[in-house]
Amino acid sequence: MPHLTTPGVPAATGAPAARIGLAAPGWAHPMLAPREWREPARAEAPPLHWAVLNVGRGPGARPDPYCLAAAARLREAGTPVLGHLELRQGFRPFAELVADARRFLDWYGVSGFYLARCPSDPAHLHETRRTTRTLRALSDGGLLVLGHGTHPYPGYAKLADQLVTFEGGWPDYRWSQVAEWTADHPPERFCHLVHGVPGTHLEEALRIARWQGAGTVYFTDRGTGGGVSPWESLPGYWDEIVSRLGTGVSE
Repeated sequence: MPHLTTPGVPAATGAPAARIGLAAPGWAHPMLAPREWREPARAEAPPLHWAVLNVGRGPGARPDPYCLAAAARLREAGTPVLGHLELRQGFRPFAELVADARRFLDWYGVSGFYLARCPSDPAHLHETRRTTRTLRALSDGGLLVLGHGTHPYPGYAKLADQLVTFEGGWPDYRWSQVAEWTADHPPERFCHLVHGVPGTHLEEALRIARWQGAGTVYFTDRGTGGGVSPWESLPGYWDEIVSRLGTGVSE
């Protein structure tokens, strides 16, 4: 399948600024979040760059009929569905990863994989390269997103289509700094996931994403209280952000 861009290839000089797009890093199960899984099919909604399917800390023990239907709808809407693979900062056994990847492919026909808690240090680069090469082969060149949550060692940029270089709360994002090496790559290579963003600061958050060279974002006003993931439901200003990004946000 086509990738967001070719790994390791810098942006062309003088090319127009890329538009910021949305991704869905982990909506709740379709039974609990039916609206979320229907949203990409709306005609007025901009196509998501990707959406993560996490059935039960991975593909689950057996095919889930609700997830099968939700994944099918996303594919029909043109959204790549990525299977959620937990890397545990590089300490997940390789055989377990491959087994989960095969289940995602066989059961849900995913378009690639989201590697959650991906290591960021040089020591785990070789093993992560082994993992990404295997996943590429299994998925016939599928889309790969590395969920670092911070700026990793630059060598990781050669392993996947996109890196999540920020994952965290709004107070930290407002004062975050971009790594200098990211300037050698186009915005399509980077994603920011930010929770707790007030609606009154949505435009500021988008400006930060542009300044830091992120081509994909997910901003939400949801927080991390009660042990619930802030990515499980749509933000209260979902319609506003869809309106802003529907025609593209660029400079």
